[in-house]
Amino acid sequence: MKHSDPRTAARGLLPAAALTAGALLLTGCAGAGAVADRNGESSIVIAIVANPQMQDAISLQSRFEAENPGVKANFVSLPENEARAKITTSVAAGGGEFDAVMISNYETAQWAEFGWLENLGPYMERTEGYDADDFIPSIREDLSYEGDMYSVPFYGETSFVAYREDLFEQAGVEMPDDPTWPEIADLAAALDGVEPGVAGICMRGLAGWGEVLAPFNSLLHTFGGRWYDEDWNARLDSAKFREAAEFYVDLAREHGQPGAANSGFGDCLNRYSQGRAAMFIDSTSMVSTVEDADASTVVGRSGYVPAPVLDTDQGGWLYTWSLAIPASSEHKDEAWAFLSWMTDKDYIRLVGEEYGWQRVPPGNRLSTFDIPEYQEVAGAYADPMLRGIEGLDPADPTVDPVPYSGIGFLAIPEFQDLGTRVSQQLSAAIAGRISVEEALEQSQRYAQVVGDGYKEEGR
Repeated sequence: MKHSDPRTAARGLLPAAALTAGALLLTGCAGAGAVADRNGESSIVIAIVANPQMQDAISLQSRFEAENPGVKANFVSLPENEARAKITTSVAAGGGEFDAVMISNYETAQWAEFGWLENLGPYMERTEGYDADDFIPSIREDLSYEGDMYSVPFYGETSFVAYREDLFEQAGVEMPDDPTWPEIADLAAALDGVEPGVAGICMRGLAGWGEVLAPFNSLLHTFGGRWYDEDWNARLDSAKFREAAEFYVDLAREHGQPGAANSGFGDCLNRYSQGRAAMFIDSTSMVSTVEDADASTVVGRSGYVPAPVLDTDQGGWLYTWSLAIPASSEHKDEAWAFLSWMTDKDYIRLVGEEYGWQRVPPGNRLSTFDIPEYQEVAGAYADPMLRGIEGLDPADPTVDPVPYSGIGFLAIPEFQDLGTRVSQQLSAAIAGRISVEEALEQSQRYAQVVGDGYKEEGR
């Protein structure tokens, strides 16, 4: 889809808080990307999301600097919602504040079309041994625009079910090989309180288009719901959408963790890893923490099965945290040196040898799944992870035809703002402040405004 003035159009859709924060940040830092110090050393600024795998990369930066003399890496690490807002505002403004940014398959193709990102194809071609063909094909395609990659994956993910095998045995229940959502709800009821302080399931409820809406959208699409019909009529007031929303909210309220409306991925990951939930349906990247003895009390106690379904064959999402170079960076070669280091096969081995093979960034390269050391620790989850990632088609996310692509999100620029607004309504329903009906009435109005814009432009 084309915009007559894409930069203006996309920036106009950013939340006001993001624009304010970005304006303040850019005022003090415009043009403050990579600079050369008195010794000729280039200092590059890299904006990343504060997830566990990224923290490992920060701790290993001295290795990068040793392999790339003359280049110093400086990180800006922020929680997911803050990082999204700051990176989007900065890249859209074109101020050159960051030399490398962590984005996702949501932003990549859109920003490439807008001219905000550097085409990484030429860089990969001249980097000996980088092997872009080793990236999982579905991931590689989702990070491409007109045949070229504009970001490279640090890790890829789908969603799946992690469950405590010991607690299932204690409760006398079994996990199906391919569970449905109603079966998951029944299991959550049976497991809720199986031990003091243990919730039947941990579910995201935190507002944010990349928080509660990621698992909710996956559930919505397998329930047969959709945000829009083919003519961009909003369908948040449809029976299928309402059924999905009521199911999600009821499950979180009845058998989820206390304070579910304030729980994002990080909180649920911590709760499950510390033995306070019997099930956790979320990103496959969870295994880097769940199976890490330094971070988890439930190592070796979990089973893993594909994400629940209902009316579709697949129930997981396709998502990747990736690295890109803003077109405004004045030190693209130095930025690529970092990107290629952090997404190369050698980095996978470095993390495995330094921190343990359960900590390697999962789901980006096919070759990772062939490493014997990785197979040894990942036997319980490697196969459902790879099958899930390979089998997803974001261009065909739901039962009925839709004018958008994406499973855990809608791949349209407006979704950052629209998704945030709808997520706030859904989170409020989980908290019990409003009913699901009230949440969807307001959300339908938000969605139709966006849909009407597409109708007017004939997109």
